[in-house]
Amino acid sequence: MDAKLLTLIDTAIRREEEAYAFYRELRGRVVDEASRETIDGIAEEEKKHKEFLERYRRGDWEVGELRLSDPVYYRIAEHQREPEVREDLGRPDVFLIAAHRELRSHRFYSALAAEHGEGPARELLARMATEELRHKEKMEYLYANTAFPQTSGG
Repeated sequence: MDAKLLTLIDTAIRREEEAYAFYRELRGRVVDEASRETIDGIAEEEKKHKEFLERYRRGDWEVGELRLSDPVYYRIAEHQREPEVREDLGRPDVFLIAAHRELRSHRFYSALAAEHGEGPARELLARMATEELRHKEKMEYLYANTAFPQTSGG
């Protein structure tokens, strides 16, 4: 593995660690138990990404082992202001904050992938970008369902 790819992987590992720490801190500010459980879930996904990247760096895994499916790109975060992290966050705000964080991660990995020609670095970064977009999709889905709940009238 070349030095440039190793540097990229190290950067990605640090970003996943930062994301995990962010979600753990966010969890501490949220009172609603259902929101806390959701935050725990997404924090665990970030932890799994870090573990994948560490294994890939050691040569234990192939890039193709990351699941790849087409996420739905709702674009909710792109059209909603990101709430400030504060002590009294409601569920919709928690999910919107997370959607914005995942959007930034998606853009980070996408931009890095675009800087590389065909090869393992580009493939790894593109797959990580897709994973982050999948997280964003989940957070936007939860946001939409909590911010605009279905009523009995349809």
